[in-house]
Amino acid sequence: MLAHTVAASASAHERLITVTHLDRNMAGSLEAPGLLDEPLTDQDIQVENEILCLALNIYFEARSETEQGQLAVGHVVMNRVSDRHYPNTVCNVVRQGGEERRYRCQFSWWCDGQSDKPLNEKAWLKSLKLAIKVYFGHSVDPTNGALWYHADYVNPYWRDALILGNKIGQHIFYLKKKRPKYASN
Repeated sequence: MLAHTVAASASAHERLITVTHLDRNMAGSLEAPGLLDEPLTDQDIQVENEILCLALNIYFEARSETEQGQLAVGHVVMNRVSDRHYPNTVCNVVRQGGEERRYRCQFSWWCDGQSDKPLNEKAWLKSLKLAIKVYFGHSVDPTNGALWYHADYVNPYWRDALILGNKIGQHIFYLKKKRPKYASN
């Protein structure tokens, strides 16, 4: 899926793995001067930003879930990136909606008006590691291609228009929209 990015971003990948062990600021830039001798390319910086957005989404949407549940949330983002009906970058998928009205975004943490800085260091580092795995295609999608999910304790109006997928932890995942049934003549 992102094979073209993987080859060109080996240094960013290496750097991110190292940063997950060193970063104590936990959010914001992943800059760590001197980590690698070679200068970062624009593509390396773009990949780092994409992984940071994916990690933040995993952290805020699923940090209390099992690893499989966290991977599932990451895969939903990547599935949307690959779908023509959604933006084609991780950060744009994660930040979609909520510009005009609070709680009208795709992922509630993004537009809830609260701080977007991870506070639990252990959970943040795990989110970063899982984001790297998902982004570089080193994990299997446990959702089988889901584009939507919600917590099992809510009943959003849109769920009936979708194909029910797996339940993983407290999240229920959904596949492509159901096709409308037309009356035959």
